[in-house]
Amino acid sequence: MAQRDNSSMDMKRPLPLLGGLSPAQFMRRHWQKKPLLVRQALPGAAPPLSRAALFALAARDDVESRLIQVDGRGQWRLRQGPLPRRALPPLARPGWTLLVQGLDLHVDGAHALLARFRFVPDARLDDLMLSYASDGGGVGPHIDSYDVFLLQVHGQRRWRIGRAKRPELRDDVPLKMLAHFEPGQEWLLEPGDMLYLPPGWAHDGVAVGGDCMTASIGFRAPRADELAQALLARLADAPQPTDADERTPRYRDPAQPATATPAAVPAPLQRFAREAVERALADPVALERTLGEWLTEPKAQVWFDARSGSRQNSVCGVMLDRRTRMNYDARHIFINGESLRAGGRDARLLRLLADQRQLDAGSVSAAGREARDMLGEWLASGWLHAIG
Repeated sequence: MAQRDNSSMDMKRPLPLLGGLSPAQFMRRHWQKKPLLVRQALPGAAPPLSRAALFALAARDDVESRLIQVDGRGQWRLRQGPLPRRALPPLARPGWTLLVQGLDLHVDGAHALLARFRFVPDARLDDLMLSYASDGGGVGPHIDSYDVFLLQVHGQRRWRIGRAKRPELRDDVPLKMLAHFEPGQEWLLEPGDMLYLPPGWAHDGVAVGGDCMTASIGFRAPRADELAQALLARLADAPQPTDADERTPRYRDPAQPATATPAAVPAPLQRFAREAVERALADPVALERTLGEWLTEPKAQVWFDARSGSRQNSVCGVMLDRRTRMNYDARHIFINGESLRAGGRDARLLRLLADQRQLDAGSVSAAGREARDMLGEWLASGWLHAIG
């Protein structure tokens, strides 16, 4: 259950992970700007789980997995998981790749690896995907709409990258593969090497020699329409105050004349609808709360094991479950799609929990009764675990 946090990370201290750059320098020079190749970013890097364990995860229906194959004639095939072992080709067969998404939700080592990148806000950090490939395996040249760190953890992979001058996609393959790819740089990555790519950079990675594992650390980059749709839906579903009927205006049209075009939508009703949406968005606190709840909503395949009778006591620290998402803003604490208002000492304590992902026994003992009750509820829900 060990977890790594960035509570002691110095944003100005050079890191081997970033090629000798500090997190502050990396974010200023490279983040969303230009690629970075780091040799031995993580010396001694090893996969967070064995090949057999990875294959076993791919067979589960609560794990997102994909199998991609290309044959000697250049024919591509895609199969969505679950993928039992018999569905996977022999290890010696070239040209196939197994992708297991969200490995950090299921494997402590993957979660710890993902946590090394918490110099980027958690609201942007998404998940860790592990790719296993036989010789020649890959997913073809493509573009990601988000930032990605590609860390080699076993075997070798050759990466070619270039600016996407022509983003058209092929229409003869079941993947989002570029029809035109003009690489400008090429590297062979060994275990421990890492490549960072901003959004929009075309890239193609091919396993060399087989038994290749690459960890992809990906980030959330919602589209404006996706975010607006999600937030508006949440605002509409939010519980209404008991006096909402009295305080909320209802459409009235005492000046509406008789009409010979009854199917036409009245202009006053259109204005009323526009004002209703503007009114819903006018409260910045409501919008901030809704955003925080959406950002911490667990992924669809995540559920927690409730522990009846599990309550907090003064002698134990607590640690967030690896699947728990926790953020905060100036007014709220957000956890797994829920929000609460907090202030003073308890707010500082819960923010510390969100940043460090754990609290020692002394910190828990210093919490107020309300915060301790909340920690007890989260323990019982399986969102937290007690630590000695």
